[in-house]
Amino acid sequence: VGDILMNFEGTYSKYSKVASSSGISGAKMARNLLDANGLGAIEVKPIQGELTDNYNPIDKTLNLSEGVYDKSSVAAIGIVAHEVGHAVQDSKGYAPLKIRSSIVPVSNIGSQLSIPLFFVGLIFSYGPLMDAGIILFTLAVAFTIITLPVEFNASKRAAAMLSGSGALSTEELGMSKKVLDAAALTYVAATAMAVMQL
Repeated sequence: VGDILMNFEGTYSKYSKVASSSGISGAKMARNLLDANGLGAIEVKPIQGELTDNYNPIDKTLNLSEGVYDKSSVAAIGIVAHEVGHAVQDSKGYAPLKIRSSIVPVSNIGSQLSIPLFFVGLIFSYGPLMDAGIILFTLAVAFTIITLPVEFNASKRAAAMLSGSGALSTEELGMSKKVLDAAALTYVAATAMAVMQL
């Protein structure tokens, strides 16, 4: 998992230094793609941090990190398109996204309490507490599994949107795909690790 994360960070770092030929900023690209998909009501906002980009289905905002919002790199454009992909999923009622969103609260509880509950049950030889920990952890694993089709589908949508946008050259499209592919592998690694732990 560590190697895959390092690979993604290296790929992102490499292509974040490659300026797109169009010179369009991440924020402007997001606005263009959202509008092209009939999602003009979604607000594009800057947020702090690196690789903290996200689409929030609750308040319908597309939040772009410092390295993406006002940057015109190939990596930034790829990440923007991926997040717009999530917004499109939401607008079309994409089932795996709806399922994932519905289990987020339980998954958060499961990821925080499952291990402590299991070990307290183990220490005091109390089976029901151990079982509760296993069940909660299973829900957290289910969240990572349902995340896979959501993320892969968003990247597929991103590639299609970028191909039709004219914002990137053919060579730049290949570069942005490498960023998206490297990001997707991090989700695969996280899921494999969670399943192994379970």
